[in-house]
Amino acid sequence: METLTPAEVAALLGVSPNRVRQLLRERKLLAVPGSGGSRIPADFLKDGAVLKHLPGLITVLRDGGYADEEVFDWLFRADESLPGTPVEALRGDRHTEVTRRAQALAF
Repeated sequence: METLTPAEVAALLGVSPNRVRQLLRERKLLAVPGSGGSRIPADFLKDGAVLKHLPGLITVLRDGGYADEEVFDWLFRADESLPGTPVEALRGDRHTEVTRRAQALAF
C-alpha cells in the first residue's frame, strides 16, 4: 500500500498540512493504524481530492460502532462479491454498493 505524509497529502489537495490534520481529527480521512496519523493511504485520494464518498462511509461505519482500526481494516479487506476491496470500489465509482454494505454492517 502506498502511503503519504500529511504534508504530501496537503500538496496534492492544495491545502495546508494543518488542514490535513484537521481532516484526520474530523475522521474525514484515516491514517494507517499505528502510524500516529503520519501515513495516509494514497488510495484515499483521486484527482487532487479526497475520495468523494469516503468521509460519509467512515461516518456510517463509526456510527455503527466500528473503531478506526476496524474501519480501516474493512476498507482494505478483499470482498469477492464486489470484487476487490471497498476502497477499490469507491475509486471505481461503485459507492452505492459499498455504502449499502456498510449500512448493513451497522445493524
